[in-house]
Amino acid sequence: MSDTAIATALTELVGVRTPIVQTGMGWVAGPRLVSAAADAGALGILASATMTPEQLRSAVREVRSRTDAPFGVNLRADASDAGERVRIILDEGVRVASFALAPRPELIARLKDAGVVVIPSVGARRHAEKVAAWGADAVLVQGGEGGGHTGSVATTVLLPQVVDAVDIPVIAAGGFRDGRGLVAALAYGAAGIAMGTRFLLTSDSTVPDAVKARYLAAGVQDVTVTTKVDGLPHRMLRSDLVDALERSGRTASLLRALRHASAFKRDSGMSWAGMVRDGLAMKHGKSLTWSQVLLAANTPMLLKAAMVDGRTDLGVMACGQVGGLIDDLPSCAELVGRIMMEACATLGRLPTVE
Repeated sequence: MSDTAIATALTELVGVRTPIVQTGMGWVAGPRLVSAAADAGALGILASATMTPEQLRSAVREVRSRTDAPFGVNLRADASDAGERVRIILDEGVRVASFALAPRPELIARLKDAGVVVIPSVGARRHAEKVAAWGADAVLVQGGEGGGHTGSVATTVLLPQVVDAVDIPVIAAGGFRDGRGLVAALAYGAAGIAMGTRFLLTSDSTVPDAVKARYLAAGVQDVTVTTKVDGLPHRMLRSDLVDALERSGRTASLLRALRHASAFKRDSGMSWAGMVRDGLAMKHGKSLTWSQVLLAANTPMLLKAAMVDGRTDLGVMACGQVGGLIDDLPSCAELVGRIMMEACATLGRLPTVE
């Protein structure tokens, strides 16, 4: 726990002690990590896309049993059961709803009418402008350094663009791990930072030790971007599996995607009709081909293989570029406390203006 305070528009908006967000990583951001991040003073975000609605309700209640601090839930705005998941958020009194895609104006209004803070994630200025106009309370902006699905514009270029374009709090993501990064983001005009890989690599994360060891052994050059997992740019650790995926042909990729779609259907409890509806929404929202939509079935199960089952040979390991600089596994309390101390020390070293 950190006693060092830096008040920003983010801390005031969601009621946390520090301007730090732990992102909603599928298969990673479960109750243990989220409650530990929240207790440390950060905004913990529970990942719901890889949960059934029943599992989501149970996970929210488990977080509640572990901490009294504010936390949020991340969900897909285009999912066929988004309305049901929003109902769970409202029923359970969750403080924050974050979205991987821009939620519809009516969904934002429904949440805000119930007192829920709405924070969509975006990767472009025009998307930030859109959700701000629709009533979002804040926006999380991820630059190209970020792990998982990512864009091509660096945080240092994208962040000031968005800060200048909207009048709501902006949270910076992509390339952050320490107090110096927090100060840099604040200097650009952000209200805080969001981190995924840095929280994944903590002792509170449930990711298997063998997988964490692979991350810790990686350098910056070991983090790559590939489109071979699901047809979209995806930043992850390079591995033999990634190399094999990049060598595979179109037919093999589609057959693999079909197998993983079937496995995800079983694990998520979704029907084929629901998966088709989600595919249609994804296809329209991202202008994807049907081949790309089918390939997207790879992502949840390949991530699960590594993040849950510990199979670095069969799974993919989403990773921000900053992962190549991380070499330890602190607790969330140690991490957040260290970041805040570093931030204050950095601010103290800055030259004064006379």
